[in-house]
Amino acid sequence: MNSDGTRDARGTHANPVPRPAGSPEMPAVPPLPPLPAGVPGAPPRPDGNAFLTWLRTPRPDAAPGVWRFGHRPRPEEEPEIVPGRQLLGGAVIAFLVGWLIWSLLWNGYLGGWWLVPLYAMIPDSWAPAHSYSAVVLSYVWYVVVALAIMIGVGRLGRWGEVWRRYGAPRFTRSQERQVVVPPPERDPAEWPQLREAGAAEVADRLVAEARDGLMRDVDHARIMRAWQGVRSGRHSMATFTGAVLKDGAAACLHPSGERDLPGRLAQHDMVTGQVRLGTTADDPRNPYAYRGTGLALGPELLGTSLLAVGPAGSGKTGGVVWPVAESLCLHALAGRAAVVVVGAAGAGLGPADAYDVVVRIGNPESVYDLDLYGGTTDPDEAAAVLAEALVGDLADPHPGADSRRSTTVLAQLLGPFRAVHGRFPSVPQLRQLLDGAPGPLAGLRQALQEAGQESLLRELDARERQLGRPGDVGSVLADRVALLDRPAFAGFFDTSGQSRPFSLRALDHPVRVRIDLPERGHADASRILARLVLAQFTASVAVREDRSLFACLVLDDATGVVTPEAVRGIQRLRSANAGTVLTLRTLDDVPRPLRGPLLGATGCRMALSGITPWDGQDFAEVWGKEWTEARDVTDRQIIADSPAGKAWHALRRVITGSAPTARAVTVRQVERERWSASELAHAVPPGHAVLSLTDVRGEHAPPLLVNLRG
Repeated sequence: MNSDGTRDARGTHANPVPRPAGSPEMPAVPPLPPLPAGVPGAPPRPDGNAFLTWLRTPRPDAAPGVWRFGHRPRPEEEPEIVPGRQLLGGAVIAFLVGWLIWSLLWNGYLGGWWLVPLYAMIPDSWAPAHSYSAVVLSYVWYVVVALAIMIGVGRLGRWGEVWRRYGAPRFTRSQERQVVVPPPERDPAEWPQLREAGAAEVADRLVAEARDGLMRDVDHARIMRAWQGVRSGRHSMATFTGAVLKDGAAACLHPSGERDLPGRLAQHDMVTGQVRLGTTADDPRNPYAYRGTGLALGPELLGTSLLAVGPAGSGKTGGVVWPVAESLCLHALAGRAAVVVVGAAGAGLGPADAYDVVVRIGNPESVYDLDLYGGTTDPDEAAAVLAEALVGDLADPHPGADSRRSTTVLAQLLGPFRAVHGRFPSVPQLRQLLDGAPGPLAGLRQALQEAGQESLLRELDARERQLGRPGDVGSVLADRVALLDRPAFAGFFDTSGQSRPFSLRALDHPVRVRIDLPERGHADASRILARLVLAQFTASVAVREDRSLFACLVLDDATGVVTPEAVRGIQRLRSANAGTVLTLRTLDDVPRPLRGPLLGATGCRMALSGITPWDGQDFAEVWGKEWTEARDVTDRQIIADSPAGKAWHALRRVITGSAPTARAVTVRQVERERWSASELAHAVPPGHAVLSLTDVRGEHAPPLLVNLRG
């Protein structure tokens, strides 16, 4: 079968395509395309100094989700904020008080008691009192007393806070204008890890390429990935050295020959692997350390999977799906990731040039086909994946059509057919077999008898005995297969070798795949295909040989895709260095019993602006409650007893317009929801979302209000 190398068993093809990135034997390519200007986090070309400055920018460790590029850590707790007018006024008054005290001491208005320690320190041998030594000691004493007064009034007037608020920012900005170059042994632009390993010549070549403007962020990430392969033993040091010395920044190239994506739209940092989605709002409901910081996602967060829920127009595709997909495509070019993006045709999932494989199901111009059986040769495995796609969403309303019985029925047909024909049946052939058509079943039986396949004959006998019985799942499967047996799909799902089927078994390689579903007029078929891709993805990533490559499935609309088996598969992805990104218009598109398990299986959960209160209730339950301070303020009217007091109160009422009151404040600890259902439904502004994060190490961030347009 002509599979273009994407569905062959691993290690059996002479020149598989797509090939794994990071192989130093790959040839060089033509010069790089220009990088779009004005995209922060991506150095422009050909200015080598800009690239070096970008590479040397600090990226301190931070809490999950914080954009680390140039990040400045903030305190965990919000400091007490004094109004600026009050702060400056207090500082000036404190200075005047200190000046007054010093003047009184200097002029003797407070007596000479403060000079007693000075006289005690002057020995008699220094007489007369106006000798040079005595004068020096007296001035030293004056300075000590003045410093003590200054320190005291400085603390009283909060001079340190004045400096931190008004002086330090200006000083810091002036310092930032100066480019600070770290020492060579710690300068990332000097490739210290290569020099420590004795590859100084390679490091010098890469430094020269960067200074000449021939290197960009993807090149840096790709070569670092190849170097990690050398350290782990996947590549030899000699091969890596030879490739870099020959091709420079173009070494270890991706099989596509590309070194960047055309027209980036999001902000990316290939050093940390993050993509910036927006800015955490400066809101009291956000932890102080997160307020005003950039919000970013990376493989360490996507490895726990992401679920985004929001109505149409809330920004799921443009604000979440495409930036994440674009980031994963860049990681694929760097040899770090494999990505499969699934959505409706024309959904805005990026240009075709950004992908290695584009499968347009139902479009006769599509170059690639989709392998209905996931590239496997095992009938039982193929039956399990296909059964999940066909009837996974019918398990609850149709007890007889559960996945286990469907798997058995399909295996009873797929095994004998493959034994006879050396391949699995096409969609029309599978439909006829499930319908129990006499001709195909009789022909299959005769071929098995001639081949002496007695065990497979028993499988076929069992299938024929079940035909027509009440509760037979074959009719349900045939009806579902009929949705794929349409004229629009006549040229797809071919098993005869006449097409170029793509299989998710290719996720062993850093491949970029986009699958366009034919939603217009084929909504049910699209849901079947989406479930098929999800089932194949969870099955394929679990048996990969090289799990250092992050694999991610981005599903733009998961309506009708979430099944019990899909939830279990998502739970297993974290240990396989893989994850999914799922979007929903509403949680009502998920069966009620599966909403809680789905929210529990995904480590990153996002509720966008405009969700319904009942969707907000599910998020509020999974995010739980927290202890917080509640302040109860009570105003009590003051009643005066004396005539003078009554007159004063009457005058105050005339001036202020209200009666004099005394305020009582009661502070207590209460347990409240982090975000209530009402707040999620009505208090999230347009273009915003509430997002909680968990990384693969178990660190988590509480629900954060994020501006996706920031």
